[in-house]
Amino acid sequence: MLRRLLLCLIGVCLTFPALAMTASEVHSGFPGADRLAPAATESPVNEVYAGDELLGYAFETVDIAPIPAYSGKPVNLLVGIDPDGRLTMARVLDHAEPIMLVGIPDRKLQDFAGAHVPHHVTDALKIGDNLDAISGATVTVIVVNDTIMRAARRVAADLGLIEDPSAQPAATVRPDVFREADWQALTGDGTIRRLRLTHGEVDAAFVGTPAEDYLHTPEAPDKTFIDLYYSYLNAPTAGRNLLGERGYDRLMAELEAGEHAIALMASGDYSFKGSGYVRGGIFDRIEVSQDGRTITFHDRDHQRLGRLALDGMPRMTEKDIFVIREEAGFDPGRPWQLNLLVRRASGPLDTEFTRFSADYRVPDAYVERPEPVVERPVWVRVWHDKAFQIGVLGAGLLVLTGIMLFQDVLVRYPRVLAPLRLGFLVYTLVFIGWYGLAQLSVVNVLTFTNALITDFSWSSFLIDPMMFILWCFVAVSLLLWGRGVYCGWLCPFGALQDLVNKAARRLGVKQIQIPFGLHERLWAIKYIILLGLFALSLHSLGTAERYAEVEPFKTAITLRFQRDWPFVLYALGLVAVSAFNHKFYCRYVCPLGAGLAVPARLRLFDWLKRHRGSCGTPCQICANECEVAAIHPDGRINANECHYCLDCQVTYHDDRRCPPMIKRRKRYEKAARLAGARPGAETHDSGQAGSSKLQPIPIHQED
Repeated sequence: MLRRLLLCLIGVCLTFPALAMTASEVHSGFPGADRLAPAATESPVNEVYAGDELLGYAFETVDIAPIPAYSGKPVNLLVGIDPDGRLTMARVLDHAEPIMLVGIPDRKLQDFAGAHVPHHVTDALKIGDNLDAISGATVTVIVVNDTIMRAARRVAADLGLIEDPSAQPAATVRPDVFREADWQALTGDGTIRRLRLTHGEVDAAFVGTPAEDYLHTPEAPDKTFIDLYYSYLNAPTAGRNLLGERGYDRLMAELEAGEHAIALMASGDYSFKGSGYVRGGIFDRIEVSQDGRTITFHDRDHQRLGRLALDGMPRMTEKDIFVIREEAGFDPGRPWQLNLLVRRASGPLDTEFTRFSADYRVPDAYVERPEPVVERPVWVRVWHDKAFQIGVLGAGLLVLTGIMLFQDVLVRYPRVLAPLRLGFLVYTLVFIGWYGLAQLSVVNVLTFTNALITDFSWSSFLIDPMMFILWCFVAVSLLLWGRGVYCGWLCPFGALQDLVNKAARRLGVKQIQIPFGLHERLWAIKYIILLGLFALSLHSLGTAERYAEVEPFKTAITLRFQRDWPFVLYALGLVAVSAFNHKFYCRYVCPLGAGLAVPARLRLFDWLKRHRGSCGTPCQICANECEVAAIHPDGRINANECHYCLDCQVTYHDDRRCPPMIKRRKRYEKAARLAGARPGAETHDSGQAGSSKLQPIPIHQED
């Protein structure tokens, strides 16, 4: 008996892990709470009480919607909702986000979570609109927002507070359902709905607002302010009866797939279109909302509705059709609201507005609802939202691929290559770095290695499309060209150092040259740092991420120098050093560069060309001019240290600077002079016997 009791207790604990929370933990969202009790749901949710009064529900998101964040682990939050489905509390309990562990104060993430209160669980909260973003932590806040709202909706749906909006896809209209009906019948069965407001009702809505002192109540407060009727026209019973057979067919032919039309008809003193509407603008007095999404109408969405001859229809002064476009994601099978916005002056230049909403639900007989589908992963939505950044990044990588593939042609035209490289460095710093925040880091390498050892999940890496695409490109480029393509072309902090050094050289700043023997030994520092971070990551990934602050990327690129002054001084110091010694940090300190150099040893091709027997013995032009000193005195290029700037390849083909090429040019010129000096060389026909043709001496890529 005792054994059974223990097993039951263990089962309860496993089933309801959230019951470990106490009433004091939820006081911030439920003042006066004195006890918790398990809710009657499959998910571990607590009912929050003050005596016998139900205040709401509290739960941990990791038990409801464990969405992996950038670190690969979910952000766990304590969330509370009231019996009406409004959020009362959202507090971060635990996370492993590297950008938040060191760099961005944890308070910012707590404030971001708290900003969801007191929104309703069905609200569509958008970062940058309803919620303020956290610079440098875009992916993290997207996941936190999605975690809070998705978990809250699931709990509210389980409790019966709302209908689950993810339970089924959009319904479709049944084109074969039609019956003839007059105005009275259509308004009686809900096909046509009505919103009537009086002047007194509208003025009463502004009482208690700054506009209250500016109200001018009419002599007859019961006078009609607006008498508005509205209907969903795609349904044949509504559309054919209102528009007639030909009008309905013409409207349906104009609508694209996924588009919907509603009719608005009104009389009274207030116009739902407004006299201030101009072509190209937005109708600012009406909008449609569904499941927290707001749909506004532009001039291209508007059509005038002609004369209607429906029996019993009252006289209307305004009759118009508005089209809901496919991108709005409108579902005719779900309830929606028509919102009428009314403005009132609250000062000489200020106005207040209030919204009057009227519900609408397409009669069930008019639509067909398909089977439910699974919710889209958050990474899919992130990729959709970042389509512009993905497109621009893809274009840039395509250009870089072309540069790498046709490098042998481009290096022969330094006047084209030089500005092309300069422009690409600016693109890397500004777009990839400061705008896209796609600065790769050794933390990514450690996280990926840790994921392979523990619980690898593609969704963790797909959640940031810019970083994912860059890493895929880097993986391919490592096999083809080595680490230099990323370090020399795609690293934002590397581009910043490169641009600063170019500016310094233009200003005549003297460069500090380190002897090659010492320089060669300093290379080892970054590999030692990489090994130390890797060893720390095996013990604690969080600790390794903190010590990875040896990288200034987070400060200089991700946070754009908006950080505590010690970090800013460190990053600025490295940038300043780069003005005197080209890419000092990249050459000697960067653990990411070291991490890329290890797999780069498996590269399949050696694209960079050298003159065998000439480069380095005795010619040292390329070795002396290599800005990262990746060329040994004997002429060999160290691919592990090369940043692929292609300067040495420009010199390789320059027959005015490269000694082997100068010799070949002179030999060619001498042969040309000798051929031109032969008697009759320019007079006899090339087709005659004994004719002589000038045969150029072939110039081989390698000697």
